Amino acid sequence: MFDFRFYEIWREPEYIDRLLHGCLVSIELSTAGGILGMILGLVLVSAQGKSSPKLLSGFAQGYIETVRNTPFIVQLFFVAFGLPQLLHYRWSFEASALLAMTLNFSAYFAEVVRAGISSIPTGQIEAAGSLCLTKRQIFLDIVLPQALCNVYPSLTSQFVFLFLTTGLISEIGVEDLTWAGRFVADRNFRDFEVFIVLTVLYVAIVFGYKAIFNALNRYAFPWRSIR
Repeated sequence: MFDFRFYEIWREPEYIDRLLHGCLVSIELSTAGGILGMILGLVLVSAQGKSSPKLLSGFAQGYIETVRNTPFIVQLFFVAFGLPQLLHYRWSFEASALLAMTLNFSAYFAEVVRAGISSIPTGQIEAAGSLCLTKRQIFLDIVLPQALCNVYPSLTSQFVFLFLTTGLISEIGVEDLTWAGRFVADRNFRDFEVFIVLTVLYVAIVFGYKAIFNALNRYAFPWRSIR
């Protein structure tokens, strides 16, 4: 029978500090990447509008397809090691990870929101136009809120997936939760126990995110409950 020795983790304050710091890094980067990705995603959605120039629309579509059809680890390595060679700059690996996560999430966010916009009945848009609302008012006040409401479960699932992919950023030296687990396991040689702890921590953080998303859902889309 396997002899579990979780005390090999708890008895060293350094290990606890590393794990807590890793949790904080993963949460910070995924949250920042999600917010920035949402902003960039909305820009990409707007760039694909009917009134947008074909060149701009084609660039946005090409960007989305490129990101969605390449592995995140490839994008991460390109941003961390390729761009510095091309642009002759150097910044921290945390910043590289944040940029890669933002670019990745923005493409998926844009595609999800675009599907939500397509689900809005054209009759509503025509009715709003007959009331002399501008295209900007129609999009911001009528189309976008309903689209986000319709695809909100998909967006939250995509954000959770973004958080879980933060485990890959340890490959470029970012001290996230996965990196912290490997740090501990390499020193106490209790890999099984360490990764059980990592699993529990990841699940706990995901449930925390879901609780926040449920609260935001009730606040941002109050009309959903009266349907």
